[in-house]
Amino acid sequence: MRPIRFIRVFALLITLFLASGLRAQTSQDFGSIRVDELSDTQIRQFMAQVEASGLSEAQLEQVALARGMSSTEIQKLRQRVDKLKAGDAQKGGSQNQKRSSAAGSRGQQGSFGRQYNGDANTFDDSLQLKRDTLTLAEKSLAGLKSKIFGADLFRNSRLTFEPNLRLATPKNYQIGPDDELLIDIYGYSEASYQLKVSPEGTINVPYVGVIAVSGMTIEQASSRIRSRLATIYSGLKSGNTSVSIAIGNIRSIKVILTGEVVKPGTYTLPSLATVFNALYSSGGPTENGSFRQIELIRAGRKIATLDVYDFLLHGEFKNNYRLQDQDVIRVPPYHTRVELVGEVKRPGIYEMKSGEKLADLIRFAGDFSERAYRARVKVLKNTPTERRIDDVTSDQFALYQPASGDKYFVDHILDRFENRVTIEGAVFRPGQFQLEAGLTLKQLIQKAEGLREDAFRNRGYITRIKEDLQPELVSFDVAKILSGEQADIPLRREDVVTISSIFDLKEEYNVRVEGEVQRPGRLSYAEGMTLEDAIIQAGGLKENATPQRVEISRRIKSSDVTSESARTAEIFQVDISKDLKGTASKFVLQPFDIIAVRPAAGYAVQRQVKVEGEVLYPGVYSITRKDERISDIIKRAGGFTAYAYVEGASLKRPGSGQDTLDVNRKMNRDRLKQFQRLQKRVSDTLKADLSEEALRNDYVGINLPRILKRPGSKDDLFLEEGDILSVPKQLQTVKVSGEVLSPVTVVYSGNKGFKRYISNAGGFSDKARKRSAYIIYANGSVESASKFLFFNNYPAVRPGAEIFVPKKAEGRKMTPGEVVGITSGLASLAAIIVALFR
Repeated sequence: MRPIRFIRVFALLITLFLASGLRAQTSQDFGSIRVDELSDTQIRQFMAQVEASGLSEAQLEQVALARGMSSTEIQKLRQRVDKLKAGDAQKGGSQNQKRSSAAGSRGQQGSFGRQYNGDANTFDDSLQLKRDTLTLAEKSLAGLKSKIFGADLFRNSRLTFEPNLRLATPKNYQIGPDDELLIDIYGYSEASYQLKVSPEGTINVPYVGVIAVSGMTIEQASSRIRSRLATIYSGLKSGNTSVSIAIGNIRSIKVILTGEVVKPGTYTLPSLATVFNALYSSGGPTENGSFRQIELIRAGRKIATLDVYDFLLHGEFKNNYRLQDQDVIRVPPYHTRVELVGEVKRPGIYEMKSGEKLADLIRFAGDFSERAYRARVKVLKNTPTERRIDDVTSDQFALYQPASGDKYFVDHILDRFENRVTIEGAVFRPGQFQLEAGLTLKQLIQKAEGLREDAFRNRGYITRIKEDLQPELVSFDVAKILSGEQADIPLRREDVVTISSIFDLKEEYNVRVEGEVQRPGRLSYAEGMTLEDAIIQAGGLKENATPQRVEISRRIKSSDVTSESARTAEIFQVDISKDLKGTASKFVLQPFDIIAVRPAAGYAVQRQVKVEGEVLYPGVYSITRKDERISDIIKRAGGFTAYAYVEGASLKRPGSGQDTLDVNRKMNRDRLKQFQRLQKRVSDTLKADLSEEALRNDYVGINLPRILKRPGSKDDLFLEEGDILSVPKQLQTVKVSGEVLSPVTVVYSGNKGFKRYISNAGGFSDKARKRSAYIIYANGSVESASKFLFFNNYPAVRPGAEIFVPKKAEGRKMTPGEVVGITSGLASLAAIIVALFR
């Protein structure tokens, strides 16, 4: 036990250590989130991320609290989410109410899923699951914070900003120590040199000597080397010999990045690297770093200022100087930063330079979106003592000066129409139309291409919104409006005109065909529909259908409700022909008629039973007559084999249909009651077990020896469709189960009685209810123990039987309060009796 305990403690310490390290590496501060300042778009994006991640609300709340978000803001966030869901539900946005099955399954795991159970693999899985859950939760919550414009540039794995070292050497490249020069001489003279620039800035050319090249451009160095080589290779002057000079391997330089960078320090970069290359290597500016005032310092003097927005907005690399050894790149803290959210194409946090206006901020954000309300922008400002809200109109965009900490909101246009009317119902072109000046009801109907033939012309109505937004219903006569008999109605904004169809105003007409047809059921009624039409639509007559006495039941519309013998239906009996000619084609149906086609008298389909086990010819047999019995089918099966155990034969009669099932249940309940009367007292547990077993059991207990001895008696049952008669092989065991010390199956012996078999199972247990013991025989019949005077009378045991001893009912000890109550009651009763005697 002690090693296991040590392993668990060690695993717990590792979990705490790694979890703390994980928090240190990936933690984000959500304490700055203000739910009241979030736009609906941000909340919807958060909802979509949560739904995709499959996290539970409990997991999100735990991570949010651990990262500094207050419980008040969490409650506000939950209310905003519920409000948006309710609004989407009212608009038919049911997709926002769906939950991923994945979310439900993961949400049931608790805060961080599975726990460590001592196994190393499970420990690794649990730790990985914690990491994944923490990452998903932080990613979802991070969606509530606006992104700093440009921050993703240096965290995008698809952009590397690595210098291309396979290009031709730039002409302005300055040679320095550790650069490699390739000198190829060809023509009348041939030679090739691969020379490295020494720390002193020189190269040593064979037969020529030392040449200083440090600080020169490749063009300047080529001119000096060519002039020195001409002193040895005379062909260079005459043109018979040529020389090629190029850079081989370039040197490395060291650059220092300081200030608000993600990973400040000294970096070793290729000498072709630029400021962007260095910034990417260091992870770019931090959350507090400036993206627009990045300084390049060389030899103690600032030589350039880089603005990342030039690249992000225009794709220009302004002031992206090539770096030199010991250059310093400093990222200062931002000076002015504002946030823009709402209906713009690129909401986020932007850095502003001096002199830039609100119009520039909107330009940085990609301009307004299509649904933006452009007339006014709301801004939240910070004052020395409190916050203030301002409204900036569109004519002030080019003049308004943003201040650091401002948060700008661009609302969306109203979800309403200034000139919409709608017509629906029985017109040819229902839908929405423009409300023109002076548009009337009649003109709108004409715009909708007029009324359909099924239009209800007596009444229509207009649903109108009053000035206080209360609905109002205006009724009109459709026919009179169109004919000019009634004054036309001028329409207003958001009016909805409804003209009903005559089919919408009455119950749907149908007829019903039942009985011996191919597809019984309801059929749509059509005027002039005949009996022939209905039977043909129902698939025609079955083979066993009789064309005589087809019955049609019709509704009574004027019954005498005061009469005790009032008619409830009108019945027609019609004789038709198999080809449905004659009467069937002439009998006209009415709505809601019910047609019943009867089966032909004397028509019967084959019914089959199965005989299995120890008979000479087992198999499936067809019932030849209605009064065929068990004894008859045994004869047809050729009798029994030599090993047949006739006493254990059983009959299985499966239920067929709800009526048969109900009859079987009633028979089983009656059997259960009879068995309970035999037992006299049975425990609750036994009754529950027996009732459940009885309702499941389809076996009918039969006594086959008695049936064969007395064919045609009441024991000789009539056969039914689906019966299975089983004659087992000679059984040689007896099973003892229930409340015995050792449930067992023992070999049957005719000399043993009930108690001997109980003794073979170790005897009764302490909880055994001996008087309720019973035997289930192989043929499905049951017998229980009985009591005569002071003696228990146990049933006989036969081969294949099962002896079952039930359990005593659980007793409950009386509480002290119950004892006191009963004692007080008895004392009071005794006092009353004594008083009566006196």
